[in-house]
Amino acid sequence: MKSLNILGKGALVLSLAASIAMAAPEKKDLKIGFIPLTDCAALVIAKEKGFFAKHGLNVELSKEASWANVRDKMTVGELDASHMLAAMPIATTLGVGSTKKDMVALMALGQNGDAISVSNKMYDAMMAADPIATKKGSATALKKVITSKTMGVPEFGMTFPTGTHNYHVRYWMAAGGVNPDSDVALKVVPPPQMVANMTAGNIDGFCVGEPWNQRTVMGNVGKTLITGYQLWENGPEKVLGVQKAFADKNPETTKAMIKAVIEAGMWLDASWDNRKEASKILSSKSYVNAPTDVIDNSMTGTYMFTNGVTTPMPNFNVFGKKQALYPYYSHGLWQVTQMIRWGQLDKPVDMKKVVESVYRPDLFAKAAKEVNYALPATQWKVEKKFIDGVTFDPNKAVDYIYNAPIKSPKITKEALLKVNNWKVSAK
Repeated sequence: MKSLNILGKGALVLSLAASIAMAAPEKKDLKIGFIPLTDCAALVIAKEKGFFAKHGLNVELSKEASWANVRDKMTVGELDASHMLAAMPIATTLGVGSTKKDMVALMALGQNGDAISVSNKMYDAMMAADPIATKKGSATALKKVITSKTMGVPEFGMTFPTGTHNYHVRYWMAAGGVNPDSDVALKVVPPPQMVANMTAGNIDGFCVGEPWNQRTVMGNVGKTLITGYQLWENGPEKVLGVQKAFADKNPETTKAMIKAVIEAGMWLDASWDNRKEASKILSSKSYVNAPTDVIDNSMTGTYMFTNGVTTPMPNFNVFGKKQALYPYYSHGLWQVTQMIRWGQLDKPVDMKKVVESVYRPDLFAKAAKEVNYALPATQWKVEKKFIDGVTFDPNKAVDYIYNAPIKSPKITKEALLKVNNWKVSAK
């Protein structure tokens, strides 16, 4: 009987050992891409503060030159994971503007974080056209400049066609009566090249993440009109993306990545001292390669719309609190509505089905519970805090697209309704 007890204990030890072995990451050495923007912070901090290592991962962070590079390297598997624009995994899964490849958005990398800036010349023209224009109505001043033809056809930079910055600058323009497809010229400019292009006079304005707006303002190249937080309060910006095949093949690695980045995000939001430390780390040539004081401007609770005038803005970036890392289905759905609104999709798709295949709150929740990260009460949100006061209800997504005053869809409303006869529990 005694020997049986010994065997029982031995079997238990072996069972526990096997369990631990099974829980170890399937792939420990990872190459994760990022673009030099301050919202890559959670990935950088996960590396530099040891959160990746804590969860058994040896991560190389790969600095990429453009979002097109990220998309292409993710498609062929040259990167295991990457900092991606919120719409990119969906667009790549659908094959919009690229080779079709199934992608997964494991988590958000925060909320807010971008802004729209214009050159000093454009700013002066806008103020002359409408001197009382508010941030909310700043695009109406742009409309008056366009109508007057004093600046010709304005040219604006955005970072990627199926990206947050393209959709944000279009949303802002349309809210002010500007048709982004006919009243202005939009061109793709990689984030680190925005300031140089504005300085050279190649663009009159742009939408991009930080620190490139603050670099523009502090360098007296231009002024910021409106932030992403003011455009859509607590809207999505970037996600951590992987190929679906990677997530399926490496569930423990996937979970370890999510846990490490959650802990990094919470570290970033724990104190302004942590943010200041992060700014110093991000400023290095290996990462964002910008002066620490420029990065501090948006990372430590303040913001400059014009040089020398500091405005409190504690939620310009949210990296961990307020469920900012959660990959809401509704956030993904909004990206799809913009693809349709602006004619990037030419065939109707079941939007819910697409979003639920790409955004994966189920995978996030498994990891979050292991690091005690609070989960929201719903996977679908009704969004009410847009600049134009329009509500985005996931259950009325088709109406949302076709009720927009300015749009250029290639799909009829009737065709889209036929494949979107569904309801979700949205709050």
